[in-house]
Amino acid sequence: MGSSSLRGRLLLTTMALLVAGLAVSGAVAVATLRAHLIERVDRQLTPMATVLARIPARLTAVPSAPQSAQLPGSLPGLDLIDQVYVAYLRADGAVEQEGGPWLRDRSRDGLPDRGPALPRLDGADVERLGGRPFDATGPEGGKWRVVAVPRPATATTPAAASGSVVVAASLRGVRSTVGRLTAVCAATAAALVASLAVIGWFAVRRGLRPLRRIEETAAAIAGGDLSRRVPALAAPRTEVGRLAAALNVMLGQLETAFAERERAQARMRRFVADVSHELRTPLFGIKGFAELHRMGGLPDADLTLGRIESEAARLVRLVEDLLLLARLDEGEEALPMDLAPMDLRTLAADAHHDLRALDPGREVTLTGPDGGPPGAAPVHGDEARLRQVVSNLVGNAVAHTPPGTPVRIGVGTAGGDGVLVIADEGPGMPAEEAARVFDRFYRVDGSRSRTGAGGAGLGLAIVRSIVAAHGGRVELRTRPGAGAAFRVVLRGVVLPGAAPGPVTRTAGRSIRG
Repeated sequence: MGSSSLRGRLLLTTMALLVAGLAVSGAVAVATLRAHLIERVDRQLTPMATVLARIPARLTAVPSAPQSAQLPGSLPGLDLIDQVYVAYLRADGAVEQEGGPWLRDRSRDGLPDRGPALPRLDGADVERLGGRPFDATGPEGGKWRVVAVPRPATATTPAAASGSVVVAASLRGVRSTVGRLTAVCAATAAALVASLAVIGWFAVRRGLRPLRRIEETAAAIAGGDLSRRVPALAAPRTEVGRLAAALNVMLGQLETAFAERERAQARMRRFVADVSHELRTPLFGIKGFAELHRMGGLPDADLTLGRIESEAARLVRLVEDLLLLARLDEGEEALPMDLAPMDLRTLAADAHHDLRALDPGREVTLTGPDGGPPGAAPVHGDEARLRQVVSNLVGNAVAHTPPGTPVRIGVGTAGGDGVLVIADEGPGMPAEEAARVFDRFYRVDGSRSRTGAGGAGLGLAIVRSIVAAHGGRVELRTRPGAGAAFRVVLRGVVLPGAAPGPVTRTAGRSIRG
């Protein structure tokens, strides 16, 4: 068992606490028993001293204190006293007569202890003790319990000169009983600690098995397997269950974050590649026309300068679009919006005018958002930016539908929001293309070649960013063969003094191809 492992530390801590608890409880039990036994010895010793104090010394004299002598049967209840020592003291503390120790049990093996080494006890000392037992030590180191009581006065001897009697009882019996209890407690504690150590080892190992599974899962994730999750190892309300649930939530967030980082890096790589291509195309055109003109390959200088100017303008438009998207990404601080009350019917009228100007053969109708007559659509918006939105949507309809394809412009309110719809009856697109149509540099046809009417795939990305900056949304409803409908939804407002009325035509800005 490694001492540095959690399992080892838990087991060692538990065993240490168990040993400490057993030691304390055993010590308390032994001390309590010893105090109780000594109290019982005191209760037996005090009456014996009182009785012997009333017996004249000559009647209790035993010259040689024979070791085989037995205590008189007239002293009942001596269940804890097996050796007794008696001494008669004069008033000045000198020993007048002593005897013992007597053996209470003849069948006991071994010799009795010699009597205790008594301190000098004169009459004042005995009086001060007041009959309270005290401890003494024998020559062999044995412990004795001693009681000293004054002898009563007689007809010929006053109380002050009567002296005292000392009765001592050996604590060998108490020591033996306490020793046996101590041995039993120690053996029981050792067996208990050993058995619980074995049981605890397997219990802790089983209890920490979920942590081992969590460790394996973490190692697998560190190795690159971000899809791994901690299995349900315990009930959800337990500590391990809550830990597993929290780890799974964290792992899910990590996996999402790593996946998002990978997608962001992929988008960045694609963005850099697309920007590089889009910038390189007009730059190479400018460089090529300039070299041909320098080498005399293009004698018409005006035509050459016109082509160079066209490619430069295309390059400027691309850079401006990229700068606009970058500012929109940074938020309102980088590109503040000049919001003011306005009506989307003005933009709808401009879109109608632009479409008729770009393709006179198209049928352009003006309706409500979902059909019916057009209506007012008051919103708070930056009119210049919203005109750019409408221009890009109109240019997208012209660029991706055959000439003469009908277009519907819808304007009005829906659910309190202002709505502007540019819908065509062109070829439409499948769902997978519709999901990416607002991505930067995404082109439905996948071609990188561009004509004068083509774009760089940034128009719809600009539309979505400008609408989002207004707190609105742009939706696309399309399917193959059923055309495409771009729906711009902005938060509606109530314009003071506004009343429904016919849509007016205003001069619109030219649509950039």
